[in-house]
Amino acid sequence: MTKAVPSHTLPPKPKSVILELSATPKKFLEDGLKSSQLHSQGCLYPYLEKKKLLDSSIVFYPRVIGERDPNNPTHYRWGFNWEERVNGVWKGRSIGSIPPGAVHMIRTLHQEGATRENIVAFIKKAKTKKTSPKLDVCKNFDNTDFKPTLADNPPIAVVLFAGGGGIEAGMVQAGIRPVIAVEFDPTKPDLSRAMPAATSRTNAKTHHRNFSEYGCRIIQLTVQEVARLGFLAFPHRPDYLHASPVCANVSLAHTAKAGKGIETADDLTAAIAVAEAIRQLQPRVFTLENVPRYQNSQSFSIILSALEQEGYSVNYSVVNMADFGLPQARRRLVLIANKGFHIALPTRRKPIGWYKAIAHLIPTMTDSHLLPKQQQALEKFLAGNAPTPLLIERVGGRTQSKYKPGHLPCNTILRSHFTDHKGCNRSKFADIWLPDGTIKSLSIQGAAILQGFPSWYEFPKETATAGSIIGYSVPPSFATQLFISAQSKLLGVTV
Repeated sequence: MTKAVPSHTLPPKPKSVILELSATPKKFLEDGLKSSQLHSQGCLYPYLEKKKLLDSSIVFYPRVIGERDPNNPTHYRWGFNWEERVNGVWKGRSIGSIPPGAVHMIRTLHQEGATRENIVAFIKKAKTKKTSPKLDVCKNFDNTDFKPTLADNPPIAVVLFAGGGGIEAGMVQAGIRPVIAVEFDPTKPDLSRAMPAATSRTNAKTHHRNFSEYGCRIIQLTVQEVARLGFLAFPHRPDYLHASPVCANVSLAHTAKAGKGIETADDLTAAIAVAEAIRQLQPRVFTLENVPRYQNSQSFSIILSALEQEGYSVNYSVVNMADFGLPQARRRLVLIANKGFHIALPTRRKPIGWYKAIAHLIPTMTDSHLLPKQQQALEKFLAGNAPTPLLIERVGGRTQSKYKPGHLPCNTILRSHFTDHKGCNRSKFADIWLPDGTIKSLSIQGAAILQGFPSWYEFPKETATAGSIIGYSVPPSFATQLFISAQSKLLGVTV
């Protein structure tokens, strides 16, 4: 029961919330939900309770537990209702006391068209977890400030070409435990050494520091070497296998001068190793992310051929991750393959401007000044536009504008922004200009948010290494959406 609240501390009548939800307890319908959808999927609703105030007026509040804020939807107590036809008559069914952290996942299942049976199965699974926050499978789905705590027996994943762990960060946010991550790039040994960790005497390295508590084992070998060893000690039939093969030889940045991508022997042997991983490990779901041009490569054809031979259903396309809520324009090839059922890409979201994403950090960033080319870009913009926050790059050449107004996603973040031609740290890589004349240097923390990293992720101190992790990584926020979408199809499916 909700505690009685003294009259002098009663919160103001939350009109906007109650007006929005007032129809929910009567019809068990959400805005825009058709009756046919109710019968097939059901819907969420918040519990409401009636209170009589001192002035004798009657108001409704979302029921909460303890002293929580009744105006915060994440604190509501939620139920789930649906209808079933029994002897020709529609009868209501309900499940109550849904963990608040599960609500986002349930809405995602709805948007992805999951069956009512799968949604109810997920709710029952979430409700059977012990009340300890360490065991709540859904607690951290929508909270990037605190490190996720996974269920007792979560889905498991193997990651090839792990880099700094962007894909793993997205996995754990979606309730998935990465158990093995393979990372070593002979062409970038310093970066690769920053990923694994167990041998460090003083400070744990990046990957170990971020994922060791989930039991993730880092293997500091190339994927080719691991394949030659027969994937020893790898789990057979993991829930997920992910690969982001090295893509420099087919990326637009690398081939702009040459006019075409030239695959090397390393590229082809890497693809062959990925194909062998698919054959030997037989994952329930295989995912791949790479630059758009990778889809035209022989390497990609090798991987597609292996998936087809093993009976996987394959879905791939080039997407702009800004269409999925990332505050950055980032076009990437994304592939999902599975057996026995179809997995679609996540539901698109409204684009987010870079300024909204990092405005809270700007006062803490160091002061800066514009270089001559940045000043020219600024003057060009102001000649035809009203003053507005601008993110202006300091380095690199682009065919598009070097600046981005605050209401738009920023340009693609590249590893080259953070290092010079010798691979050394750049002290500054982009600047923020504000209409009052303030100029701030974009921080690593700000760049990480623009790349979709959760705030709990710990970066190494060196700008070049941290920037390389950011520039190379699969945006974790997109990865979370991708794997939540996949989870919605895996629920209740036996393969």
